[in-house]
Amino acid sequence: LRLLSDILKSQGYGVRLLRKGNMVMSSVLNSPPDLILLDIMMPETDGYEVCRQLKADEKTCKIPVIFISALNDVVDKVKAFSVGGVDYISKPFNTEEVLARVKTHLTIQSLHKELQHKNAELEEKNIRLQEALDNIKNLQGMLPICSVCKKIRDDQGYWNQIEAYLKIHSDILFTHGICPECAEKTYGNEVWYKKRKQDCDRT
Repeated sequence: LRLLSDILKSQGYGVRLLRKGNMVMSSVLNSPPDLILLDIMMPETDGYEVCRQLKADEKTCKIPVIFISALNDVVDKVKAFSVGGVDYISKPFNTEEVLARVKTHLTIQSLHKELQHKNAELEEKNIRLQEALDNIKNLQGMLPICSVCKKIRDDQGYWNQIEAYLKIHSDILFTHGICPECAEKTYGNEVWYKKRKQDCDRT
């Protein structure tokens, strides 16, 4: 264990060395690591049971566990995977192999966390979108509108222009134009308007 710890430290990894299986859970719960290298043959509680406990707790179940052991029988390896291990390294181990496997599983763990973060962001966006849709649905109900100036009264009793109200309560964007009736009332006596209207009538 000391040799393995020194190898990992030489590569810049932070290492916490625990020699007894019953010390693992409390240590991991107190400060969750990114990865656990777990021997099978340990005093008091063996590696299999430690892994079972880790996988049974929602706070530690996502931490990848790599078994590293002198037990080389297929039965031992199968059992290690069945209790939740993600990999198995046999002793005596090869330094390059250990470092490669550690790096691989740390990368996988990092990608998994990134995916969880992206999913959380997506869920938050979906919630905001649903809230916006709910607001739009609320706008489809009855709104107090002034019969003269057409302002809308909000929940606090303030009167707002229709555009300002909709911008606050929905994601609607506005472009400005003029309807035919308003154009006639506003520009009906203008020469340019009359000419343009005549041209449109011809087409």
